[in-house]
Amino acid sequence: MPRFFVTSPLIVGELCTLPEAVVRHVHVLRLSTGDTITLFNGEGGAFEAELVAIEKKHASAQLRSYHPEDLETPYQLTLAQGVAGGDKMDWLIEKAVELGVSRVIPLTTVKSVVRLQGERAVKRREHWQALTRAACEQCGRNRVPPVEPLSDLRHWLAQSQTETNAGTDANTLKLMLSPRGAQHFDTLPKSAPLSGVTLLIGPEGGLSEAEEDDAKACGFIAVGLGPRILRTETAGIAVLAALAARWGGW
Repeated sequence: MPRFFVTSPLIVGELCTLPEAVVRHVHVLRLSTGDTITLFNGEGGAFEAELVAIEKKHASAQLRSYHPEDLETPYQLTLAQGVAGGDKMDWLIEKAVELGVSRVIPLTTVKSVVRLQGERAVKRREHWQALTRAACEQCGRNRVPPVEPLSDLRHWLAQSQTETNAGTDANTLKLMLSPRGAQHFDTLPKSAPLSGVTLLIGPEGGLSEAEEDDAKACGFIAVGLGPRILRTETAGIAVLAALAARWGGW
Protein backbone atom coordinates (compact mmCIF):
# COMPACT_ATOMS: atom_id res chain seq x y z
CA MET A 1 0.00 0.00 0.00
CA PRO A 2 1.55 3.38 -0.98
CA ARG A 3 2.48 5.55 2.02
CA PHE A 4 2.58 9.33 1.96
CA PHE A 5 3.58 12.00 4.49
CA VAL A 6 1.32 15.04 4.87
CA THR A 7 1.57 18.02 7.19
CA SER A 8 -2.14 18.54 7.75
CA PRO A 9 -4.17 17.23 10.74
CA LEU A 10 -5.69 13.80 10.06
CA ILE A 11 -9.08 12.76 11.43
CA VAL A 12 -11.01 9.61 10.55
CA GLY A 13 -14.05 10.38 8.41
CA GLU A 14 -12.73 13.67 7.07
CA LEU A 15 -11.51 14.53 3.59
CA CYS A 16 -7.81 15.26 3.17
CA THR A 17 -6.56 17.46 0.36
CA LEU A 18 -3.22 15.99 -0.69
CA PRO A 19 -0.18 18.24 -1.04
CA GLU A 20 1.32 18.87 -4.46
CA ALA A 21 4.25 16.51 -3.95
CA VAL A 22 1.92 13.65 -3.03
CA VAL A 23 -0.29 14.40 -6.03
CA ARG A 24 2.75 13.99 -8.27
CA HIS A 25 3.48 10.61 -6.69
CA VAL A 26 -0.13 9.56 -7.17
CA HIS A 27 0.23 10.23 -10.88
CA VAL A 28 3.64 8.56 -11.12
CA LEU A 29 2.26 5.42 -9.45
CA ARG A 30 -0.78 5.59 -11.74
CA LEU A 31 -3.19 5.33 -8.84
CA SER A 32 -6.92 5.67 -9.49
CA THR A 33 -9.95 6.79 -7.52
CA GLY A 34 -10.99 3.99 -5.20
CA ASP A 35 -7.39 2.92 -4.52
CA THR A 36 -6.30 2.67 -0.90
CA ILE A 37 -3.30 4.60 0.41
CA THR A 38 -1.71 5.23 3.82
CA LEU A 39 -1.24 8.76 5.18
CA PHE A 40 0.75 9.87 8.23
CA ASN A 41 1.76 13.27 9.58
CA GLY A 42 4.56 12.39 11.99
CA GLU A 43 2.45 12.61 15.15
CA GLY A 44 2.23 8.83 15.52
CA GLY A 45 0.14 6.16 13.89
CA ALA A 46 -1.11 6.07 10.32
CA PHE A 47 -4.42 6.41 8.51
CA GLU A 48 -5.87 4.21 5.82
CA ALA A 49 -7.50 6.39 3.18
CA GLU A 50 -9.34 6.02 -0.12
CA LEU A 51 -8.58 8.22 -3.09
CA VAL A 52 -11.84 9.91 -4.03
CA ALA A 53 -10.69 12.55 -6.53
CA ILE A 54 -7.64 12.83 -8.78
CA GLU A 55 -7.01 15.76 -11.09
CA LYS A 56 -3.88 17.02 -12.83
CA LYS A 57 -2.67 19.12 -9.90
CA HIS A 58 -5.13 18.23 -7.17
CA ALA A 59 -6.22 15.07 -5.38
CA SER A 60 -8.09 14.19 -2.20
CA ALA A 61 -8.59 11.14 -0.03
CA GLN A 62 -11.24 10.08 2.49
CA LEU A 63 -9.75 8.93 5.80
CA ARG A 64 -11.28 5.54 6.60
CA SER A 65 -9.45 4.17 9.66
CA TYR A 66 -6.61 4.86 12.08
CA HIS A 67 -3.84 2.42 12.99
CA PRO A 68 -1.86 3.45 16.12
CA GLU A 69 1.11 1.13 15.65
CA ASP A 70 4.53 2.78 15.47
CA LEU A 71 7.77 1.11 14.43
CA GLU A 72 10.13 3.00 16.73
CA THR A 73 13.13 1.49 18.48
CA PRO A 74 12.71 0.90 22.25
CA TYR A 75 15.41 3.53 22.96
CA GLN A 76 16.09 7.09 21.80
CA LEU A 77 19.08 7.34 19.48
CA THR A 78 20.66 10.64 18.43
CA LEU A 79 23.12 10.63 15.54
CA ALA A 80 25.59 13.54 15.72
CA GLN A 81 27.30 13.30 12.34
CA GLY A 82 30.14 15.33 10.88
CA VAL A 83 28.82 16.49 7.51
CA ALA A 84 30.10 14.23 4.75
CA GLY A 85 30.74 15.42 1.22
CA GLY A 86 28.94 14.66 -2.02
CA ASP A 87 25.87 12.49 -1.69
CA LYS A 88 27.31 10.55 1.26
CA MET A 89 25.38 12.59 3.81
CA ASP A 90 22.12 12.03 1.93
CA TRP A 91 22.72 8.29 1.82
CA LEU A 92 23.73 8.18 5.48
CA ILE A 93 20.67 10.06 6.71
CA GLU A 94 18.32 7.94 4.63
CA LYS A 95 19.76 4.67 5.96
CA ALA A 96 19.99 5.97 9.53
CA VAL A 97 16.25 6.69 9.49
CA GLU A 98 15.56 3.20 8.21
CA LEU A 99 17.63 1.83 11.09
CA GLY A 100 15.62 3.74 13.70
CA VAL A 101 17.59 6.90 14.53
CA SER A 102 15.46 9.34 16.55
CA ARG A 103 17.26 12.60 15.75
CA VAL A 104 20.03 13.79 13.43
CA ILE A 105 22.48 16.56 14.34
CA PRO A 106 24.74 17.62 11.43
CA LEU A 107 28.07 19.00 12.63
CA THR A 108 30.89 21.07 11.19
CA THR A 109 34.32 19.90 12.35
CA VAL A 110 37.98 20.76 11.76
CA LYS A 111 38.31 18.18 8.97
CA SER A 112 34.95 18.86 7.34
CA VAL A 113 35.21 19.00 3.55
CA VAL A 114 31.78 20.59 3.19
CA ARG A 115 31.33 24.12 4.58
CA LEU A 116 27.76 25.33 4.74
CA GLN A 117 26.69 28.75 5.94
CA GLY A 118 23.67 31.04 5.82
CA GLU A 119 21.07 30.23 3.19
CA ARG A 120 23.00 27.22 1.90
CA ALA A 121 22.92 25.64 5.36
CA VAL A 122 19.18 26.30 5.69
CA LYS A 123 18.41 24.79 2.29
CA ARG A 124 20.59 21.75 2.93
CA ARG A 125 18.84 21.14 6.23
CA GLU A 126 15.46 21.34 4.46
CA HIS A 127 16.75 18.84 1.90
CA TRP A 128 17.89 16.45 4.64
CA GLN A 129 14.55 16.78 6.42
CA ALA A 130 12.76 15.89 3.18
CA LEU A 131 14.95 12.80 2.96
CA THR A 132 13.86 11.69 6.45
CA ARG A 133 10.21 11.99 5.44
CA ALA A 134 10.79 9.98 2.27
CA ALA A 135 12.68 7.33 4.25
CA CYS A 136 9.77 7.07 6.71
CA GLU A 137 7.35 6.64 3.80
CA GLN A 138 9.47 3.78 2.49
CA CYS A 139 10.30 1.92 5.71
CA GLY A 140 6.96 2.23 7.51
CA ARG A 141 7.89 4.62 10.33
CA ASN A 142 5.14 7.04 11.36
CA ARG A 143 7.27 9.43 13.41
CA VAL A 144 9.69 11.56 11.40
CA PRO A 145 13.09 12.16 13.06
CA PRO A 146 13.99 15.86 13.17
CA VAL A 147 17.17 17.13 11.54
CA GLU A 148 18.60 19.84 13.77
CA PRO A 149 20.24 23.03 12.40
CA LEU A 150 23.87 22.66 11.38
CA SER A 151 26.14 23.30 14.36
CA ASP A 152 29.85 23.64 15.04
CA LEU A 153 31.14 20.63 16.97
CA ARG A 154 32.70 22.61 19.82
CA HIS A 155 29.59 24.75 20.22
CA TRP A 156 27.42 21.63 20.29
CA LEU A 157 29.69 19.93 22.83
CA ALA A 158 29.51 22.98 25.09
CA GLN A 159 25.73 22.96 24.87
CA SER A 160 25.69 19.22 25.58
CA GLN A 161 27.87 19.75 28.66
CA THR A 162 25.52 22.47 29.90
CA GLU A 163 22.57 20.09 29.57
CA THR A 164 24.51 17.39 31.43
CA ASN A 165 25.36 19.76 34.26
CA ALA A 166 21.69 20.72 34.48
CA GLY A 167 20.74 17.04 34.68
CA THR A 168 18.84 17.06 31.36
CA ASP A 169 20.84 14.24 29.76
CA ALA A 170 23.02 13.10 32.65
CA ASN A 171 22.21 9.42 32.07
CA THR A 172 22.52 9.42 28.28
CA LEU A 173 25.12 6.99 26.97
CA LYS A 174 27.51 9.02 24.81
CA LEU A 175 29.52 7.09 22.26
CA MET A 176 32.17 8.44 19.89
CA LEU A 177 33.54 6.32 17.08
CA SER A 178 37.31 6.54 16.80
CA PRO A 179 40.13 4.42 15.32
CA ARG A 180 41.92 5.27 18.57
CA GLY A 181 39.02 4.08 20.72
CA ALA A 182 40.20 1.84 23.55
CA GLN A 183 36.76 0.41 24.31
CA HIS A 184 35.40 -2.25 22.00
CA PHE A 185 31.81 -2.54 20.88
CA ASP A 186 31.27 -5.85 22.69
CA THR A 187 31.90 -4.14 26.06
CA LEU A 188 28.80 -1.95 25.73
CA PRO A 189 25.82 -2.64 28.02
CA LYS A 190 23.71 -5.66 27.13
CA SER A 191 20.53 -3.60 27.24
CA ALA A 192 19.77 -0.08 26.03
CA PRO A 193 20.11 2.75 28.57
CA LEU A 194 16.78 4.24 29.59
CA SER A 195 17.90 7.79 28.80
CA GLY A 196 18.95 6.93 25.27
CA VAL A 197 22.16 7.07 23.28
CA THR A 198 24.06 9.78 21.44
CA LEU A 199 26.42 8.57 18.74
CA LEU A 200 29.14 11.00 17.56
CA ILE A 201 30.89 10.34 14.25
CA GLY A 202 33.38 12.52 12.41
CA PRO A 203 33.34 13.34 8.68
CA GLU A 204 35.86 12.07 6.15
CA GLY A 205 39.18 11.99 7.95
CA GLY A 206 37.45 11.62 11.31
CA LEU A 207 37.71 13.93 14.29
CA SER A 208 40.97 15.58 15.26
CA GLU A 209 42.69 14.46 18.46
CA ALA A 210 41.79 17.80 20.07
CA GLU A 211 38.13 17.34 19.13
CA GLU A 212 38.15 13.82 20.55
CA ASP A 213 39.67 15.15 23.77
CA ASP A 214 36.92 17.80 23.95
CA ALA A 215 34.27 15.12 23.43
CA LYS A 216 35.77 12.90 26.12
CA ALA A 217 35.74 15.85 28.53
CA CYS A 218 31.98 16.05 27.85
CA GLY A 219 31.42 12.41 28.76
CA PHE A 220 31.82 10.69 25.39
CA ILE A 221 33.34 7.22 25.35
CA ALA A 222 35.72 6.49 22.47
CA VAL A 223 34.68 3.21 20.86
CA GLY A 224 36.70 1.31 18.26
CA LEU A 225 35.19 -1.02 15.67
CA GLY A 226 38.15 -3.29 15.10
CA PRO A 227 41.36 -3.28 13.06
CA ARG A 228 39.86 -1.88 9.85
CA ILE A 229 39.21 1.85 9.44
CA LEU A 230 35.73 2.38 8.04
CA ARG A 231 34.51 5.28 5.94
CA THR A 232 32.27 7.71 7.80
CA GLU A 233 29.13 6.56 5.97
CA THR A 234 30.00 2.90 6.60
CA ALA A 235 30.84 3.35 10.28
CA GLY A 236 27.59 5.05 11.20
CA ILE A 237 25.37 2.53 9.48
CA ALA A 238 27.38 -0.41 10.85
CA VAL A 239 26.98 0.81 14.44
CA LEU A 240 23.29 1.63 14.09
CA ALA A 241 22.64 -1.86 12.73
CA ALA A 242 24.75 -3.45 15.47
CA LEU A 243 22.89 -1.53 18.20
CA ALA A 244 19.56 -2.58 16.75
CA ALA A 245 20.68 -6.20 16.84
CA ARG A 246 22.05 -5.85 20.39
CA TRP A 247 19.25 -3.82 21.97
CA GLY A 248 16.24 -4.55 19.79
CA GLY A 249 14.63 -2.53 17.09
CA TRP A 250 14.51 -4.86 14.11
